[in-house]
Amino acid sequence: MLLFRQKKATMPVARSWVCSKTYVTPRRPFEKSRLDQELKLIGEYGLRNKREVWRVKFTLAKIRKAARELLTLDEKDSRRLFEGNALLRRLVRIGVLDEGKMKLDYILGLKVEDFLERRLQTQVFKLGLAKSIHHARVLIRQRHIRGPPTCSALR
Repeated sequence: MLLFRQKKATMPVARSWVCSKTYVTPRRPFEKSRLDQELKLIGEYGLRNKREVWRVKFTLAKIRKAARELLTLDEKDSRRLFEGNALLRRLVRIGVLDEGKMKLDYILGLKVEDFLERRLQTQVFKLGLAKSIHHARVLIRQRHIRGPPTCSALR
C-alpha cells in the first residue's frame, strides 16, 4: 500500500523574463537642486513617486541619444534619413514635437515637461474634467476616464 502519491515526470518549462530597465537612478542621490526640481515636477504633474520622473527622464535620454547618434551621420546617409524620419514621426504622433519642427535638431531641445504634458492625467486636468491633478489621477485609476487601448496610463 502506497501512502504517498508518486510525482509525475513533467517537462521543465523555461521561463525567462528579459525586461529592460525603465528608469535609471541618479548618480548623486542627495543633490539639492535635483531633489527640488523633481519635487516640483511631482507636485505640478501629480506623479506618485520619483521613479515616475526618472522613467520620463530615461525615455527622453534614449530619444536624445538616438538623435545625437543620427546627427553624427552624413545628411544623405540612408540610415539617418530612414531612422530619423521614423523617430520624428513617432514624436509628432505622441504630441511631443510640432509638425513644423520636424528636424533632428529640435529633438535635442525637448524637456521632461514636454512628455509630462502629454500624459492622460495632465490632459484630463487641463481640460477641466477634474478639480485637481490628483483628482484626475483618481478618475483614471477608478476607470471613470479611460484613454486609448495603447495608452498605459498610471502603470
